[in-house]
Amino acid sequence: MMGPAHSLSGAAAWLGVGAAAAAAGHAMPWPVLVVGALICAGAALAPDLDHKAATISRAFGPVSRGLCEIVDKLSYAVYKATKKPGDKRRTGGHRTLTHTWLWAVLIGGGTSALAMAGGRWAVLAILFVHLVLAVEGLLWRAARVSSDVLVWLLGATSAWILAGVLDKPGSGADWLFTGPGQEYLWLGLPVVLGALVHDIGDALTVSGCPILWPIPVGNKRWYALGPPKAMRFRAGSWVELKVLMPAFMLLGGVGGAAALNFI
Repeated sequence: MMGPAHSLSGAAAWLGVGAAAAAAGHAMPWPVLVVGALICAGAALAPDLDHKAATISRAFGPVSRGLCEIVDKLSYAVYKATKKPGDKRRTGGHRTLTHTWLWAVLIGGGTSALAMAGGRWAVLAILFVHLVLAVEGLLWRAARVSSDVLVWLLGATSAWILAGVLDKPGSGADWLFTGPGQEYLWLGLPVVLGALVHDIGDALTVSGCPILWPIPVGNKRWYALGPPKAMRFRAGSWVELKVLMPAFMLLGGVGGAAALNFI
């Protein structure tokens, strides 16, 4: 799928989690719901860090472009080192390592560890990166005609404000994980969810997605998981634009309303 659909699906997924958490008796404070939805929307773009033409490659200028080059080469090297006879020949690393469940878990776990160990500045950095990506994905038309500096300033200002809100007692720094030193442990959850939602979205397209790696399927280690080919669509097609994106908006609205006990 394309960037806007990925971001919308990420936000909708977290709002759905908020509804489920409320039903299970672990209702999210509204700052957790909002921040988690924005982080998840940004994280849903992150697996394309292996593609130099992706939204995330442009989001942070030379830094993200250079990182994309490194991740692409790393992903390709991992693919070559682990592929089985049934896996196809490739010339790059797109839709390999960063499009797997293992990558999602590692990135989410790393985010939680960084948030707990690094304190406020680490939380600010996590929020800044994901809020910039959320702007690029959710407000992509405005972001394309604005300068990168304006988007970065919006991300930095929003991160500062939201971090301040979360720090207030009862606002959600210790949501779900209440033990000593476990503040912001939950920040890894929307990161994991965003990455997995991205992978599921890509699995619906004609190319499929190797979500299961490194678990082998038959004579393939990089099995492209997806529905029957007749049910798949091309990225950017009318199915994505006219069906899936409106559905994500509707589901996200319903999930958010349920999470806040409006319905």
